[in-house]
Amino acid sequence: MITLFTFGPAFGLPDPSPFVMKAETLLKMAGVPFRADSGGFGKSPKGKLPYIDDDGERIADSTFIRWHIEKKYRFDFDRGLSPEQHAPDWAFEKMAEDHLYWAVVDARWTSDANFYKGPVKFFARVPGPVRPLVVAMVRRQLRKTLHGQGMGRHSPAEIAALAKHGIDAIADYLGQKPFFMGGEPAGVDATMFAFTAGLLCPLFDTPLRAAAERHDNLKRYVGRMAARFYPDLEEIAGVKAAA
Repeated sequence: MITLFTFGPAFGLPDPSPFVMKAETLLKMAGVPFRADSGGFGKSPKGKLPYIDDDGERIADSTFIRWHIEKKYRFDFDRGLSPEQHAPDWAFEKMAEDHLYWAVVDARWTSDANFYKGPVKFFARVPGPVRPLVVAMVRRQLRKTLHGQGMGRHSPAEIAALAKHGIDAIADYLGQKPFFMGGEPAGVDATMFAFTAGLLCPLFDTPLRAAAERHDNLKRYVGRMAARFYPDLEEIAGVKAAA
């Protein structure tokens, strides 16, 4: 059986990482049996989550996990999609993962108010006497990462404006469709669901959340995906599961 290494439920989400939530949703979509383990971060092949162990083979990164499922278990996440549809689904996925993600990181980690509501809990196992030093070091390093990536070079208002354009694009493309590409979930839905749920997370007071909440179709979409793939949860990110 596959073991999926996760952070574990937090912030009213199945996992605080959209990449872990994406991987978990992909496994649920494919109907591949798996178990979750929240104790494997220190052994991650690439120093991040998620990764899986499949009969001794370790695969890190949510996209490589998807490709592994498709190859080994012969599951086509995009069955029925045309080549023309593959282009926008990849583009939207990368926009979420390589652009919106950094705006989410900035909102959760650089704002003191949001940091102490959420991410500070990741440091609970650090011994008390050194915890403030470790927290300060990690946040300082993350600010450097954001600056190097580029998002951290912008003002808060500029970051919010960039993120809003991405959120509006996701909502506009989804429109009134049940799922991102049409009547049935496709691979891209694992990503869109994970990121949209994270944006709507009511724990954090951010302009990103406000931008997402303006779109009722995004809230209905999260409820629909939750009902399909997390039927044991009554709600995700404050959105009730509803088919």
